[in-house]
Amino acid sequence: MDKSLYPHSLLGFFAYNNSMRMMHNYFRIGGVAADLPYGWIDKCLDFCDYFLRGVIEYQQLITQNPIFLERVEGVGFISGEEAVNWGLSGPMLRASGIQWDLRKVDLYESYNQFDWKVQWQKEGDSLARYLVRIGEMRESIKIIQQAVEKIPGGPYENLEVRRFKKAKNSEWNDFEYRFLGKKPSPNFELSKQELYARVEAPKGELGIYLVGDDSLFPWRWKIRPPGFINLQILPQLVKKMKLADIMTILGSIDIIMGEVDR
Repeated sequence: MDKSLYPHSLLGFFAYNNSMRMMHNYFRIGGVAADLPYGWIDKCLDFCDYFLRGVIEYQQLITQNPIFLERVEGVGFISGEEAVNWGLSGPMLRASGIQWDLRKVDLYESYNQFDWKVQWQKEGDSLARYLVRIGEMRESIKIIQQAVEKIPGGPYENLEVRRFKKAKNSEWNDFEYRFLGKKPSPNFELSKQELYARVEAPKGELGIYLVGDDSLFPWRWKIRPPGFINLQILPQLVKKMKLADIMTILGSIDIIMGEVDR
């Protein structure tokens, strides 16, 4: 891992922890695959300070820029009623005056233990969606800083180190022990019932729908990506708008092609 990436790369923290920048496989039911590397927490806190300085710089450069305001203010307006009727979520919903955040509504995980506020605006245009996201950057750093401070200490069992210390021909070198340093996900049976679980992802509500049949694999499952739902309102937003406004509106929706190319 290239240590020169710190503290200037957010993806570098994922890579330093589990050797993958984006498609990382770290979370497990009931915990994580392995403990954090030594020094990771201190570097994470350093990055939070660095990131906050960057957000302030971006705001000074962009938020009051008259050229930027001319391109986004009043463009792509969505009322609160329209946002609800179209099933929008995330910044697309909160920028239209709806204070809806699943981390406050569902109280899942440990978000209720942290001091943070739901970011929202009432104007409903592209500028409002930008302001919501800028505010969420600040609040995210607050959550990370509080979460890192609450991580409990204590010893942990590094099975990978134990394997390397054993003799070459011992059972610890067999295939089933080779990757014990990263715990595999546990298996469990899915009963015959329907389940829908949701979280507040950066772009909105990310939901998983499962139908079990008393086996290890779901009989049916479906992912509800927020970007795919939010993009549906695009034809409505571009009516009677200038051609140059299309990119502004599309950028304010903030889609990922992996969610919407279906």
